[in-house]
Amino acid sequence: MKIQHVDINYVNQVWPQVEKFIDAALAYQDDYTLEHVKVYVTNGSWVLLVAIDAAGEIHGASTVQFYNRPNDRVAFVVTIGGRLITNQDTFHQLSSLLKAFGATAIEGAARESIARMWQRYGFKEKYRVVGAKL
Repeated sequence: MKIQHVDINYVNQVWPQVEKFIDAALAYQDDYTLEHVKVYVTNGSWVLLVAIDAAGEIHGASTVQFYNRPNDRVAFVVTIGGRLITNQDTFHQLSSLLKAFGATAIEGAARESIARMWQRYGFKEKYRVVGAKL
């Protein structure tokens, strides 16, 4: 499995192949719709990453937002979806790709089961996020 960035010029071409993965990732939150994610990716605010096999078939997708803190450039994983795409090799590829975008840290919001899985790759729970509409 290879992790690669989808250049903004090709997002609309691959969107039909990735939207099911992104949509599945959105099932556990209520901040974004699939249409919101597409807008953020197509206008360049977020980047789209895909997991592809040797034949070029897409098996998963992720969207990442970058932002700066005083001591880090954070790659915040907004969505990630797919089956059997997470292992030591793909995580190493993801890390290298995010570093190429200037990231010095990676974060993401995750439900408990996903947080446990990501602990295998060195993630630690920093805080829990809660919210309410005003």
